[in-house]
Amino acid sequence: MLGTILVILIVLIAVVLIYAATRPNDFIVSRSVSIKASADSIFPLINDFRRWPTWSPYEKLDPNMKRTLSGAASGRGAAYAWESNGKAGKGRMEIVNSVPSSLVSLKLEFEKPFRANNTVDFSLTPSGDSTTVTWAMRGSRPFIAKLMGLFMNFDTLIGKDFEVGLANLKRATEA
Repeated sequence: MLGTILVILIVLIAVVLIYAATRPNDFIVSRSVSIKASADSIFPLINDFRRWPTWSPYEKLDPNMKRTLSGAASGRGAAYAWESNGKAGKGRMEIVNSVPSSLVSLKLEFEKPFRANNTVDFSLTPSGDSTTVTWAMRGSRPFIAKLMGLFMNFDTLIGKDFEVGLANLKRATEA
């Protein structure tokens, strides 16, 4: 009886591991919002890390978070590093592409709570008196992330933060 239970358990674990291995190697999380403001008025809030505290949901995760700005004041070459003993972890992001009023691309490197290297794009698309802002993050999924993804939905977890940030950005620019 114990042997049968052990064999069934091993088979179930093998099935879960094999299924995880078949999951996609890459991920993308994306959210958009329409803001009644010009791209010219929204862009500076994204393109300048000094202005992120007005809208970024991650700024409020740990009031004691250590922040370090370096490189250019804004745009390409501007960098932001953070270190936290709380939920924010440790990492660094750098603006690698900045197209006025239309695109800000970041290289995002996490060190804690896990290592990851991702790309983040903020694209701004004007439409009449509004601008659609899309916040997207993409990266690779190593096996452990594929396995964790079977039990937690990263799109929902990360997407929820993006939705809060975009709502904050909307409030900040429509006010």
